[in-house]
Amino acid sequence: MVAKTISGLEEVLARELTELGAIDVEVLKRAVSFKGDQGFLYKANLWCRTALRILKPITTFEAEDNESLYEGIKNIHWEDFITPENTLAVDAVVSDSFFRHSQFVAQKTKDAIVDRFRDRTGKRPSVNLDHPDLKVNIRIHKNECTVSLDSSGQSLHKRGYRLNAVEAPLSEVLAAGLILLSGWDKRSNFIDAMCGSGTILIEAALIAFNIPPGYYRKEFGFEKWKDFDQDLWEMIYNASLTKQTEFEHRIIGSDISPRNLKIAMENVRFAKFHKDIELEEMPFERSRAPEGRGTLIINPPYGERLQEDDIITFYKSIGDTLKSNYQNFSAWIISSDLQALKFIGLKPTRNIHIFNGPLECKFCKFEIYAGSKKGKYMDLK
Repeated sequence: MVAKTISGLEEVLARELTELGAIDVEVLKRAVSFKGDQGFLYKANLWCRTALRILKPITTFEAEDNESLYEGIKNIHWEDFITPENTLAVDAVVSDSFFRHSQFVAQKTKDAIVDRFRDRTGKRPSVNLDHPDLKVNIRIHKNECTVSLDSSGQSLHKRGYRLNAVEAPLSEVLAAGLILLSGWDKRSNFIDAMCGSGTILIEAALIAFNIPPGYYRKEFGFEKWKDFDQDLWEMIYNASLTKQTEFEHRIIGSDISPRNLKIAMENVRFAKFHKDIELEEMPFERSRAPEGRGTLIINPPYGERLQEDDIITFYKSIGDTLKSNYQNFSAWIISSDLQALKFIGLKPTRNIHIFNGPLECKFCKFEIYAGSKKGKYMDLK
């Protein structure tokens, strides 16, 4: 199988899969390959926090032109997977290939599948792009065509708990990935003081209580497959509900925008974490960490959402607030404005490159120490 992910989260996803029990785990570009049985396919969809989708490759063949692609697809025994009464959708990706347009490859694939059924039965499956019975994934790299079945259906970042979102919301998969990258051990407090629609907070709560990210989903693609094992799936899902753990610390969120906070509250309540996540309307400069150690993750507005004159002042104030109000905390900041990060005035102890959609970002760690000289903030001179 192959689990797709965001660039920068490959190693995190590999660790997730290994801990779940996958074998032969191998890190790829924006993906991780692994082996497991049918039950593990279900389990990976339910539990992987940093996977976008789980693909099951069924064949690979040489596709050097339109004809070889068409014939290669048509020769697959599609009747093993769907009937003429079922619906399908095709997703394609091409790179370094004779084929230049993924949409053309997707269309050619659909034609070949439909023609196979029409030739044999006189009937054909129809296309349903939103909720197909079978979603086919085609990847062509150079002349190699890999055909996979998409077991997830809708992307796994669509958890199902987010009723509304703010402008430029953070993907649920990226939010979970940032938390896992931070090394937060669930034995201390967690804060997002620029919480937006609450995505990072909810993902932190899911991790804290060991609740699977797929808990809220209405369906997965594999539930429509011919070989779907209802009893096996129910056993795996029900077992996941017994794995919840206690969490004895605080998860705290705040935001300067009343609108953002209202959306966050709605999402937190819908996710049933309204008793576990504390929310307050407050500018970051007034936010303060509770006693003890903990982890702060913030996703401040990027340069394109701020006037240039405001960037220096804003990012300087972030650094000042960290130094004065977040002693003994590990502070993490994600931003695509690499110049703005320099105005924080603290030297990061880690810099991780990661993508937020099309934006290349840095995820920076700042250790905020109490006291002076040794073991204190590492100010830039």
